[in-house]
Amino acid sequence: MRDQLRLMDLLAALSVATDLGMGRPPDTAVRSCLLATGLARALDLPDGQVRGVYLASLLRHLGCTATAAVEARLYGGDELASRSAAEPADFGDVRETLALTLGTGRGAGVNRPRLLTRAVVGNLRHGKAIFQSICEAGSLLAGRLGLDREVGDCLYQQFERWDGKGLPQGLAKDEIVLPARISEVANQALLFHLKGGPEAAMAMVERRAGGWFDPSVVDVFGRRGSALLREIDAVDPWEAVLEAEPPPVRYITGGEFDQVARGFADMVDLKGTYTLGHSAGVAELAEGAAHSLGLAQRDVEDLRRAALLHDLGRVGVSSGIWDKHGPVTRTEREQIRLHPYHTERILACSHVLEPLGRIAGLHHERLDGSGYHHGLSAAGIPLTARILAAADTFQTATQDRPHRPARSPAGAADLLAEEAAAGRLDPDCVRTVVDAAGQAPSPVRLIWPAGLTDREVDVLRLLARGLSNKEIASGLVISRRTAEHHVQHIYGKIGNSTRAAAALFAMEHDLLRG
Repeated sequence: MRDQLRLMDLLAALSVATDLGMGRPPDTAVRSCLLATGLARALDLPDGQVRGVYLASLLRHLGCTATAAVEARLYGGDELASRSAAEPADFGDVRETLALTLGTGRGAGVNRPRLLTRAVVGNLRHGKAIFQSICEAGSLLAGRLGLDREVGDCLYQQFERWDGKGLPQGLAKDEIVLPARISEVANQALLFHLKGGPEAAMAMVERRAGGWFDPSVVDVFGRRGSALLREIDAVDPWEAVLEAEPPPVRYITGGEFDQVARGFADMVDLKGTYTLGHSAGVAELAEGAAHSLGLAQRDVEDLRRAALLHDLGRVGVSSGIWDKHGPVTRTEREQIRLHPYHTERILACSHVLEPLGRIAGLHHERLDGSGYHHGLSAAGIPLTARILAAADTFQTATQDRPHRPARSPAGAADLLAEEAAAGRLDPDCVRTVVDAAGQAPSPVRLIWPAGLTDREVDVLRLLARGLSNKEIASGLVISRRTAEHHVQHIYGKIGNSTRAAAALFAMEHDLLRG
């Protein structure tokens, strides 16, 4: 089984994280993929193009974490609720835009005239930047997963419209790649179907023909859409999506598995500026500790991958909670305590990932039974999960959080020693994690990636963490104009233009330490 790693088995399960990040039911991406693939086949596309549609629709919301924190601040504190309301809306229709803006904007009652003006001019504040960030992040992550360029192009164009009124490039008609045009119809049709059945989906698609949607795709949906939707309702979507994969079925190596896990780890950590590089850091510590404790190589591999994926469930909790500076309410605390449960359930959707979920879902369990979400005590917590708990605690302590500053490595080691003395963390795991942290060398490079200079790397680290040009200038004791020049040079060198893309670049190349 370990030698036959089917890529789509992994990606279908991991797409649940993007569903949670959009405030949607956990099989929406899989169902949308089935519908889009059915439409592609009804258009008589060759298998190569069908495969592009299949992947692009399954991973449509891969960039959903890129702007979660920004959206939570702008639209009422809960981006999951605002996304659920906004996704089916036609932003080319002023009335729909107006209704949505007044319904989801923070302080809607107080600021009604301002929100009205914002809607009438056809865009929400920061709207273009949000779409640009999501598109860039999704496209970059698709490349990180080893997917074809066509998939990345589709994700970059997911908000474009047939009439040219979309974002971020304002492409029109055949300028938009065909998989994106098909994926858009399938995604919207499924959302309307889930709320109102096939008739609602059919009416919506017909209404948006020639505006939002490609008329040729609308035509095939008119002929086959209702039947496809009913077929999807009648099957197990998890089995059906694997059966629907266009040939040839793709299997991956262990190294490619690691690449997929790291890509999703960085996607999760992108959700907040406080967590950049967290999952990769936990994985490094856990792997080092596992070797020191003499675990078998396969157990080390499983632990490393579980550590990379341990925080997948964070995407199912609003950034308004994760980024809250004050104390959380009891309700908010319960949502936080559910994130390892979400991780476990996401990974349980794949027979390959399920064993990792049994490790990852235990990263907040404690030996004295005080942890969550299972509330296990020592006898029920395997060694790999004990290592993961210690590694996660150490890495978390050394990163800033909204309610407290980061500890030094020595301070984090003291915290772990206190937790071990109190009977919450395993003393042997604490010792080996602290040793692993002490052995981890800081990156020493003669040449930085993309031709970045030393100073540009300093700027990139602050840019990735969400600092403005003014704040970067203050932190590095340079002029604001100099900071702006550095930022533009960085964007030019990495080939992208958003903070999310800069953060992904920094995580991919391990540039955040230093």
